[in-house]
Amino acid sequence: MSSLPLVLLHAYPLDARMWDPVRAPLAERTRLITPDLRGFGRSPLPGGEAGRSLDDMARDVLALLDRLGLDRVVLGGCSMGGYVTFALLRLAPERVGGIALIGAKASADTDEARSNRFAVARRAETEGTAGWLADQMLPVLLGETTRKRRPEVVERVREIVEQQSPSGVAAAQRAMAARGDSTALLRSVDVPAVVIAGEEDTVNPPGVARDLADTMPHAELMALPEAGHLTPLEAPEAVVDALARLLG
Repeated sequence: MSSLPLVLLHAYPLDARMWDPVRAPLAERTRLITPDLRGFGRSPLPGGEAGRSLDDMARDVLALLDRLGLDRVVLGGCSMGGYVTFALLRLAPERVGGIALIGAKASADTDEARSNRFAVARRAETEGTAGWLADQMLPVLLGETTRKRRPEVVERVREIVEQQSPSGVAAAQRAMAARGDSTALLRSVDVPAVVIAGEEDTVNPPGVARDLADTMPHAELMALPEAGHLTPLEAPEAVVDALARLLG
C-alpha cells in the first residue's frame, strides 16, 4: 500500500459515485477517500448565500482530513473537483503530497462561459433540474464513443445527475463562475502530478490538458483514447493505471 491516502473529488453535476468503477482497484493500493462535495450526493448545502464557494468546498475537505487524522494525502479532482483541488492547494499546500487532475483546466471562465453558468443556476432554481439538465450535460460529459457504444455508462451518468439537488447545482455553477486563474499557483506546485485527459473531451480538450501538465514542474500527461470528460467512468482501467503510477 502507498504511504499516502488518496482523496478523489468528483465532477459537476455528479457525486462520489462517479468513482465506483475505480474504487476497488485503488482501495487495494492505498486508503481511498471519496467525499460528496457540499450540495451534492449526501452532503447538504448550507442555508443562505454564505459558504458556497470553491474555498468552502476545500475547507470541507480539510475538515474531513482533520477528522480522519490525515496530515498529508494525494489529492485528485475531476473537473469541478480539480477546481476544489486548486482551492485546497492555496489554503493548505503542506497537506498535499501528490496531485491528479482529470478533465480540469487552470484558466478562469471566459465571459461567455460565466454567463452560461449563471443561466444554468437561474434555471435550476426556477424550474428544478428534472427533464433538462442531464440531457444538456450528457453530450458534454461523455465522449462520442461512450455515447454510441456504452449505453450503460450513459444511463448511469443520467441517473446520478438527475438525483442532484437544484440548489446544489446552482450554488456550484456560481462557485465555478467566480474562480480565478490558477496558472501561477500550479507553477509553484513541487509535488508529483498526473494530468489525465480524454481524447474526446470537448470541455477541456487534450491541448488544454497538455498546457496544464506543462505548467507544473513534475507532471505527467496521460491522454486516454475513446473517452471524454469523465474518464473514471469511461476508461476506468486506464485511470487506475495512471493513479497507481502516482501512488507508486
